[in-house]
Parts: sequence; structure tokens; C-alpha cells
Amino acid sequence: MKKANIIYPIIIGEAIALIFLGVLKYAPKYLPEMPSFIIQLAWYFPIVLPLLSIFGVFVASLLTKKIPALFQLAKFVLVGALNTFVDFGILILLLTIFGVTAGLLYSVSKAFSFSCSVVNSYFWNKFWTFEKKETKGAGKEFGKFYLVAGIGFLLNVAVASFVVSAIGPQFGLSAEIWAIFGAFIAVLCVFVWNFLGYKFVVFKK
Repeated sequence: MKKANIIYPIIIGEAIALIFLGVLKYAPKYLPEMPSFIIQLAWYFPIVLPLLSIFGVFVASLLTKKIPALFQLAKFVLVGALNTFVDFGILILLLTIFGVTAGLLYSVSKAFSFSCSVVNSYFWNKFWTFEKKETKGAGKEFGKFYLVAGIGFLLNVAVASFVVSAIGPQFGLSAEIWAIFGAFIAVLCVFVWNFLGYKFVVFKK
């Protein structure tokens, strides 16, 4: 594999681990209740997650001859995982600062956290996932990216806000956990849209 396909998964895995540990330490109420042994294992994530990330990319690289798009999809999933944790990490930080779990301020916080994840997504997907390093026509490409991301943004915020504010906590979950659940459902809804849009519209070679 290329050196980048080893280094980048390490960076992504490490970043995900650190964000998760930050939430676990400073805002645990936004995480579902977990057995104590899982919490203890979480402190090994800075070692385990980078290794798992490399392993996943390596396996995908071996299978890509049979399924050509698999390696690219594996990188997209890994970048998507990082984007999700960037999104959730910033959202939890803002919710903790403002002390809200629903309403207009939740929607504004979600919009900001999602915007940060979009910027992160652009650079990782352009230079690693789809390996489009050309700078010619970057302005037009940037415009396409934000058009696709903008639609995903509206879908993301709308779904998260609907689940959190319109439906409200279900299944006995707390308002804090439900707020994160709403954000997670939104991520799932835009995943397919983003991959197809980035691959066939923004970074098409």
C-alpha cells in the first residue's frame, strides 16, 4: 500500500479515539450507559482504533481487485467516521456550553458542528478518498462540493431537528442521549447521498 494509506488511517483512528475519550471524560451524559469494562477498554482506543483503521483499509485494498469501488468506499467510510466524531464532538461541546438539548439553539449548534465536519470532509475526500490532487478548476469544484454538501447539510439538520424536537425522546432515553441519537440518524440519512454526490459530481475524473 501507499505510505498515505498507512499514515492517514492512523491519524483518523487516533483523532476518533481522542474525541471519544474527551466526551467520555468531560460530557459522559451524552453517551449511553455502558458497562464499566467497556469504559476501561475505551482508554486503549488511541492504540486500538488506529490499528483497526489500518487493518480495514488493508483488507479493502486486497479485495478491491474483485470489487473495484471497495477500497474507495472503505476510505470514504473511515473519513465519514471521523466527520461524524468531529460533528458530534463539536455539537456536544456547544450543547454543554449552552446547556440545551432541543429547540432553536440546538438546531443552530447542529448546523455549526455539521459545517465544521463538511470542511474536514472536503480535504480528506479530495486528497485521499478520491485522490483528486489537481488544482485546476478548484473554484468550480469547490462550488460543486458545497452544492452537494449544502443539500446534505439541509437534510442533516432537518432530520436531526425533526427527530429531536418534533418526535422527542423515546424508548426511555434521556434528552441528552436522544439529542445525539437524532444527530446519528441524520448522519445515516446523508451517507449515501454524500458518497454518490462526491464520487460522480464533485470529484469525478
